Amino acid sequence: MELTGRQVYTLAHRLVGDRHEAEDVAQEAYLRVYRSLRSFRGDSRFETWLHRVVANVAINHMRTRARFGELMDEPETVVRIPEAPSTDDVAEREEMAGVLAQLPAAQRVAVVLKDVYGFSVSEIAERLDTTEGAVKLRLHRGRRNLKDLIHGVRESEHAEMADRIPEYAEGTGA
Repeated sequence: MELTGRQVYTLAHRLVGDRHEAEDVAQEAYLRVYRSLRSFRGDSRFETWLHRVVANVAINHMRTRARFGELMDEPETVVRIPEAPSTDDVAEREEMAGVLAQLPAAQRVAVVLKDVYGFSVSEIAERLDTTEGAVKLRLHRGRRNLKDLIHGVRESEHAEMADRIPEYAEGTGA
């Protein structure tokens, strides 16, 4: 747990989008890993197996928390806003986490499992109990929305900076 705790929590948080629920998912994943450690055959790296367990637990968690409908529906509205980051490295990670959190759950799960953790489209479809075509559509929409969100965040930052230029020119800015 000491070696993988941060990775497990990060994956869980990216998938469920809530810190408290991510802690529950991580805890349940470690319990499942502990109970089934003897069945680990070594066909893949331990970390890969662990990520698959976490992803399965997260998906099951969302289903049991009445979020399964959210996985199937793809609302057009975005409701979450990223928190302000503190340092450059942390800022970039937090910006991406905030942007990911703005995606609808179905798109977020597909993008994170495919682009961050390397699951195949067929593996994602199997875990979500859907078709490969649906996963591909979610990936396409999710990636497009990420691009739009990132572009929008950066544009708003530049606009805010541009609005403050007169303050600096007059010597009243900090």
